[in-house]
Amino acid sequence: MKKFIGFRILKTAIGSSLAIIIAQYLGLKYAVAAGVITILSIQNTKKTSIKLAFQRLQSTVLALLVSSILFFIFGYNPFVFGLYLIIFIPITVILKITDGIVVSSVLVTHLLAEKSISMFLITNEFLLMIVGAGIGIILNIHMPKIENEIKELQENIEEHMRKILFYMAKDLRNQAVHIDEEILFNELENILVEGKDRAYRHLNNYIMSNDAKYNEIKYYVKYMEMRTLQYEVLKYMRSHFIKFYMTLEHTEIVAKFTEKVASNFGEYNTAEELLIELHAIIFMFKVQELPQTRDEFENRAMLFQFLNDMEALLVLKKNFWTNHKLNEAVGDKKL
Repeated sequence: MKKFIGFRILKTAIGSSLAIIIAQYLGLKYAVAAGVITILSIQNTKKTSIKLAFQRLQSTVLALLVSSILFFIFGYNPFVFGLYLIIFIPITVILKITDGIVVSSVLVTHLLAEKSISMFLITNEFLLMIVGAGIGIILNIHMPKIENEIKELQENIEEHMRKILFYMAKDLRNQAVHIDEEILFNELENILVEGKDRAYRHLNNYIMSNDAKYNEIKYYVKYMEMRTLQYEVLKYMRSHFIKFYMTLEHTEIVAKFTEKVASNFGEYNTAEELLIELHAIIFMFKVQELPQTRDEFENRAMLFQFLNDMEALLVLKKNFWTNHKLNEAVGDKKL
């Protein structure tokens, strides 16, 4: 059961209070604005926090420049503030710094309220942004570790895929789809979505992108992408079962191989041995006598398509393993 008050909530509360205290200590006007900026600066990842902070600093410089020129020429009134937005917002879109529109515009309202564009007030607004965004970055330096959670999701994904393959083997023999398969597929889809989200969050909490540690973390993203593609293949394989209606020797061979794939399903196998065995089965089917009836021919064709899909499933894992080998010893191989 999740705690009602999470880590991010605590960081936001402490950070916003601290920003206001610092702004007051520095003698800044509208010190509360620094706390609001901190609230908006607390993000889920370090990279996002730093990226937004720089965008907001850039937009603040632009906002103060544009508004100061307009206030100087046309005076301080709401219509000029509207004109400022008409000019400011399109520029932020062009410069791709739109995340700073709201915060920067709030700072501009301070100039409007004070009816002044003095250097003291301009500096005041810029320091409010620096204090608020700075506290946000500092607090986001420490992020809770989620690697263990990702590994748990990996195990959960593999267990669901293993069960689905076992059910497929039974489906081949019984010529009927198991009632629990739909539930497994729906659960697997949700777990994969959560797994990808956590993997990308874990990656974006690492700043450096040119060392071994970054590549190790990126492994989880690639893993989740690979399993998602395998999930799509499994859905396609499942669609064939509405056309399997004859119990043949070939069906039993495919069922036994499907069980073998399920039994060896896991993270660390190259899938090479399974692919070799699969190719041998396909070759055996090809050299056997052709089906004698239309029904046998259609059933054999569906089995071939199922095996082709199984090959795609295994090739995805083989390619993943080739491109992202782990440094440590593999030990017992599982798919």
